[in-house]
Amino acid sequence: MSKAILITGGAGFIGSNFIQYFQEQYPEQQLINVDKLTYAGSLNNVTEAANNKNYHFVHGDIADMKTVTAIFADYDIEGVIHFAAESHVDRSIQDASPFIDTNIVGTLNLLQAARADWEEKGELSERRFHHISTDEIYGSLGESGKFTEETPYDPRNPYSASKAGANFLVKSFGHTYGMNVIISSCSNNYGPRQHEEKLLPTIIRQALAKEKIPIYGDGKNIRDWLFVEDHCKAIDLVYHHGKTLETYNIGGNNEQENILITHTVCRLLDELRPDLLQTYGLQHFSDLVTFVEDRKGHDKRYAIDASKIQNELGWQPEVDLENGLRKTVEWYLQKWKTNVPT
Repeated sequence: MSKAILITGGAGFIGSNFIQYFQEQYPEQQLINVDKLTYAGSLNNVTEAANNKNYHFVHGDIADMKTVTAIFADYDIEGVIHFAAESHVDRSIQDASPFIDTNIVGTLNLLQAARADWEEKGELSERRFHHISTDEIYGSLGESGKFTEETPYDPRNPYSASKAGANFLVKSFGHTYGMNVIISSCSNNYGPRQHEEKLLPTIIRQALAKEKIPIYGDGKNIRDWLFVEDHCKAIDLVYHHGKTLETYNIGGNNEQENILITHTVCRLLDELRPDLLQTYGLQHFSDLVTFVEDRKGHDKRYAIDASKIQNELGWQPEVDLENGLRKTVEWYLQKWKTNVPT
């Protein structure tokens, strides 16, 4: 049996982009993708990956221990790269339960199964468990400063609290059992395949349908925007070369207010679909921007200090915000072209 890397949540946004990237870099590597295929995951995201003989898909829920144990029994898992998570903050505010089930119980199940399997093989400290986390665990920043790997956790919503809890579990298995664990925490990802509920797809979808583009509060909440392909390259480096028990923050060096991101996307749509502006009788797609009541617990600013991964592993983001947003808009225009007036 060939050794394989287990990718959890590989039919979702970041996971599917990572699988595509990883297959291009390591075409002979066996990849096992386990995904529950909730609203946020789709097999359409991994259509190309499925054509590779070294790719295997398992439809399953990591919150179900039997499913997780069976994967480790059926395949020789040499490493886990754990993307699977409930990640939509608004949904966590409505109902936190699924976030505890997937993000905490699911992570615990993976750790338990990996530990048992790798201990039996006598390779507990050699095989790697890489947990993908988020900068939201750190809470909210003021006008200055950035999150570092030493910033205390201060989650402000059920989603970020569940991710913080998962991080503690991962680290505890490293300290208690000697597992080879590592964590990377990223800033706001954007790019192709992102679920339509997120900010950028929402802006594009609403604009193309000539519907109001809802922006929370005054739109001045600041995020550090990271193009998903740059994130994939960072994960590759951390998984293969990062130090055991360390955390690496991954940021795009692209701090921007939500409202300015919105106007940039609208400007790109003005350029790429001027025919729709004429059809709709609009001067600019930004005319559709509408401010709505702010989200509960809406963190004001996130910003990541990525100097650790830059200095230790030589990673730098390569895609600037303008080009990344253009690539993103073009991808969604292509994806949704059959649903847009011509």
